[in-house]
Amino acid sequence: MRVDRDVIPEYPLSWQARALTGLLRGTVKPASSLLMRHPLALSGAARLGELARVVNVPHPEHVAVVPAAFSECGGEWVRGGQGLDERKVVLYFHGGGYFSCSPRTHRPITWRLSAVAGRPVLALDYRQGPVHRLADSLADALDAYGCLLRRGHVPRDVILAGDSAGGHLTLATLLALRDRGLPLPGAAICLSPWADLTDFPRRANRWQDPMLPASRVRWLARRWTSGLDPWDPLVSPVHGDFAGLPPLMIVTGSTEVLRDEARRVAQRARLAGVPVRYEEWPRMPHVFPILADVLPEARLAFRHMSQFVQAVAELPSESMEGSAAA
Repeated sequence: MRVDRDVIPEYPLSWQARALTGLLRGTVKPASSLLMRHPLALSGAARLGELARVVNVPHPEHVAVVPAAFSECGGEWVRGGQGLDERKVVLYFHGGGYFSCSPRTHRPITWRLSAVAGRPVLALDYRQGPVHRLADSLADALDAYGCLLRRGHVPRDVILAGDSAGGHLTLATLLALRDRGLPLPGAAICLSPWADLTDFPRRANRWQDPMLPASRVRWLARRWTSGLDPWDPLVSPVHGDFAGLPPLMIVTGSTEVLRDEARRVAQRARLAGVPVRYEEWPRMPHVFPILADVLPEARLAFRHMSQFVQAVAELPSESMEGSAAA
């Protein structure tokens, strides 16, 4: 499979997708409109999110989950089956707008990603707002990556991955590593990345998105960028220089309000010479792979991720080294 390509998967929209889209439009979207409106509501939501750290989210019996006191913050090792290559690893950053969710909430993604990538996943429990800043989350991500290298993992054998805010953290981590002259991972996977935190109105898919209200995404961006330069690439990675970064896979839904910034990341990365597999899935909601327990389209997306990981592994070592050195 060629890494550098655009993909619009063709499939008959499942009845599960139709039903779930309607449910999200009637529940999650109006709830988000109420939640992301006042700082006190945001703090309350973050406190409720702490429950996810104690609730045992179920997973299949063949999946092993082991808590990890890793670097300065916690997390968990997720192994999606037997016979994984322990020399290799995925470092995963969960989404949640930088104020909610945890590695536990994202196990439907991490165990499947472990299975299709053939390696364990380290899901990082990085610091989040409203108590902590974007810089704290980035520091945790960089620290965890450094710990993996100190434990003997070769950079080429590490994949960074994340969804939504975790996709933002994935891109910011790549840019920070490159700018500091540190060795880069072998590849990165971004699911519905939130890549632009500048104060601009999102008009594309404003009404079509069944899950995220565009005005509330803008409000949240203002909260996290208060006192910062929103045009700084570590704050809004879409405005960064992607030269020298490893191959990227970007997965988004066609009706997402964040779709256009995912497209722009792909375009800017390609202009900088980075191989990018950009996939735009018709009528899929935000971070739809997390719904793989019920969505057949989401399960198919993991097969595509497997193809990407395999294609990256088959790239010549010389081209990977050239990318890291650029």
